[in-house]
Amino acid sequence: MKVTDSKQRNLKNAVEKIHAAAEQGAVLAVLPEMFNCPYSNSFFSRFAEPEGGPSWKILSDTAKRNSIYLVAGSIPEVENGSIYNTSYVFDRNGRQIARHRKIHLFDIDIQDGQAFHESETFSAGNSVTVFDTEFCRIGLCICFDLRFPELSRLMTLKGAGLIIVPAAFNMTTGPAHWELLFRQRAVDNQLFTIGAAPARDETSSYVSYANSIVCSPWGDVVYRCGTAEETALVDINSEYTKEIRAQLPLLSARRTDVYELREP
Repeated sequence: MKVTDSKQRNLKNAVEKIHAAAEQGAVLAVLPEMFNCPYSNSFFSRFAEPEGGPSWKILSDTAKRNSIYLVAGSIPEVENGSIYNTSYVFDRNGRQIARHRKIHLFDIDIQDGQAFHESETFSAGNSVTVFDTEFCRIGLCICFDLRFPELSRLMTLKGAGLIIVPAAFNMTTGPAHWELLFRQRAVDNQLFTIGAAPARDETSSYVSYANSIVCSPWGDVVYRCGTAEETALVDINSEYTKEIRAQLPLLSARRTDVYELREP
């Protein structure tokens, strides 16, 4: 979806798209990173809301009215004076079942490319996030988090059969690494990966690469959107994840007597 400088317009657009997807049979919807707020430090604090705030209530109600799981992209969340890049997850009854605060803040300065410093506004989260559905356990992280393979592996070790990533890669990092990272994390952990990005707006101060994507446990690109607004309905077969893991038993072949990954 295209993101504007009007929070209400963005929320209205999101609600309409979720409803349309549900009418077509979607059982889980994913919104982009910063779907209700322009991706700019100058907007993050102005658009920030506490958990349970107006945007949260609209998202919860939308999930309930459409009887759909909703991974609500991310929005700026404020708590005790700190602001986080936060994704809420709601079940079919509109109940919040997960919250992920972006762990790795996007602080980069690429020569002849993009410069951005999320840490000027955001504080970092510190939790590995997974949640349960009747289909499978799902891992959740946000954008820059995907670059750190340890996080995806921890979600997998916690039982995730699918990883969802609201994200907003830019025109420097997107062409180079977007598809590569989603395919690689899918192959590393033998699961589906889903990346949901804002539509591209060349007039914005931060131009999203767009190209929302779904990759399979074998590393195939199942579906890839373009740069304009688009609702993609994609079937995810959780049994295929089990088949791939049985055929190529990477997870069970790990040498935990030699190396180990654990949370502190």
